[in-house]
Amino acid sequence: MTSTVAVIGLGAMGLPMATRLAERFEVRGFDIAAARVALAAEKGVTPTDSAADAVADAQAVLVAVRTGAQLDDLLFGETGLATHLAEGAVVILTSTVGTDGIAEIAARLAEHGVQLVDAPLSGGPVRAGEGDLLIVVGASQAALEIARPVLEQLASTLSIVGDKPGDGQALKTVNQLLCGVHIAAAAEALALADALGLDREKTLEALTAGAANSFMLGNRGPRSLQAYDEGGAEVLSRLDIFVKDMGIVGSAARAAHLSTPVANAAEQLFLLGEAQGLGARDDSAVIRVIAPERLS
Repeated sequence: MTSTVAVIGLGAMGLPMATRLAERFEVRGFDIAAARVALAAEKGVTPTDSAADAVADAQAVLVAVRTGAQLDDLLFGETGLATHLAEGAVVILTSTVGTDGIAEIAARLAEHGVQLVDAPLSGGPVRAGEGDLLIVVGASQAALEIARPVLEQLASTLSIVGDKPGDGQALKTVNQLLCGVHIAAAAEALALADALGLDREKTLEALTAGAANSFMLGNRGPRSLQAYDEGGAEVLSRLDIFVKDMGIVGSAARAAHLSTPVANAAEQLFLLGEAQGLGARDDSAVIRVIAPERLS
C-alpha cells in the first residue's frame, strides 16, 4: 500500500500537487528553491534538505521537471536519484517531455528495481490543488497498481492510454497540439474583434455561449483581455512552456512524416512572443504578437 510520497519539484504545478497529496499521504518535498520548500512546509508537506532525503523509503516519487534533459540529470546525473530510490518504488513522471528517451529511462530505472509511470497531466495549478486534473497514463499494470492511489488523489479524469512508458507522453503531445492551436486561435479571434471595434467583454461572452466556444477560449479569453494591462494577466501558464510543448509536437510530427501546418503556425506565434520578451508572461499574452497594441 502506498503511504509515503516524495514530490521533487515544487513549482507552479508541483506545489499544489504536493499540497493535495498531503491530505491523504505522508508527503516529503524538495525543490532547489528554498522558498518553495518553505511554502510546502506551511501546507502540510514535510520539507527535506535534498532530493535523496525526500525519496528515501518512499513508495511513489512524483517528479515535476520541465524537460527530458532535466529528468535524465535528476535520475542519473552526478547526484542522481536512481541509486537512492527504494527497490519496488515507482517514479511518476507528471511533466510533458515528449517520447524521446522515455523507454531508455524506464529501462535504466528497472536496473535499480524501480518502475516508471508515464503520467503527464493537464489542468493548471488551481485544478491541481483541487484534485481536478486530467492525467493520461502509460505504465505496466504492476506499476499502475502502486501509483493509482496517488494519481486518483490528483485526477478527476484518469485515462490509462497504454501499458508502457511513452504512451502517456504520446497522447499528451496530441493534447498539446490542440491546446496550443486553441490558445493561438482564441487570441487571433479576440484581436480581430478588437480591430472591428467590438466590445471585447461582450464579444467573449457571446463566443463562449455558442458553437465557437472551447476550453481555451473560456479559460484564456479573459486573461487575453488583461494582456495589455500593466504587468499583464496573472501567470498561470507561461508562454515559453508552449514554446517547449509545440516544439515537442513539431518533432513528433516530423518523426511520423506528418504535416501539421496549423500547429506549425501556432508554434511560430509562441516563438515570436518569446523573442519579444513575453516568455515569462502568461501564455494568453500571445495576443500581443498578433496585435501589439489595443486597437479600440
